Amino acid sequence: MNARTMSLRGRSKGRQAANSSAMDAAARWGFMARGTIYLLIGLLALQIAFADVGGGGGGEQADRGGALAEIGEQPMGSVLLWALGVGLVGMSLWRLSEALFGASGPDGRKASKRLLSAGRFVFYGFVAYSVLTFAAGDKSGSSGDQQSQDITATAMEQPGGRWIVGIAGAAIIGAGLWIAVRALRRDYHKHLKLSQMSHRARQFVDVTGVGGGVARGVLFGGIGVFVLQAAIEYEPDKAKGFDATLRSFADAPAGRWLLALVALGLVLFGVFSFAMARWRKV
Repeated sequence: MNARTMSLRGRSKGRQAANSSAMDAAARWGFMARGTIYLLIGLLALQIAFADVGGGGGGEQADRGGALAEIGEQPMGSVLLWALGVGLVGMSLWRLSEALFGASGPDGRKASKRLLSAGRFVFYGFVAYSVLTFAAGDKSGSSGDQQSQDITATAMEQPGGRWIVGIAGAAIIGAGLWIAVRALRRDYHKHLKLSQMSHRARQFVDVTGVGGGVARGVLFGGIGVFVLQAAIEYEPDKAKGFDATLRSFADAPAGRWLLALVALGLVLFGVFSFAMARWRKV
């Protein structure tokens, strides 16, 4: 058996593992975990929007740390936190399998698709790590705002740091726009088992997918604006995470209602993630 044959067999076994029932379950568990976190972030943001008539109130953080703290306070909260962390590990491994062997669909093996999956693998790996460390009792890194400022400050200390941060901010703005546009175009349809869905189910997915995707895009775009501002003004503290970005919407005209609208969209994205766990092609 030559090296080429062994390589082909290795790739074949890898693709079989990527398409296995275990990987299917891992991906769907991951979507459920993602949905739970976004649903709670959205509900916390709604509490902030209507905490008081003057606006800007609310003691809980409307970010991943706030969502995890909310879960931890529930009965069996520790078990739920570990379950979320494991689900996100499953999501990360599924994205890694897509990067290595290609995703479902006719263009799933394109280099651009695999590179995108690799980026998602890194992202969900980081999120999984933060959730698991929180579940293990380490709350020190739970503030997304502080993490954003720390990362920005560290980047600015490097040669060409302001340019690095500025480019990162522009990239996050672009990512937010890309997320919103893809949601409006309903690009997620190509990943769904549409033949197994009723007309009402498709309508439900479209309401949650479009509304949730646009709100998520707006939130990422806002984060990118603050990162770009930090680079321009050379002030790392200008960078903001989910919580501070959401609260900043309250400073706009009709701010409480704008924040409430974005928060409702994040709730919809959480529900959309649950739908993806049910009908997504893996």
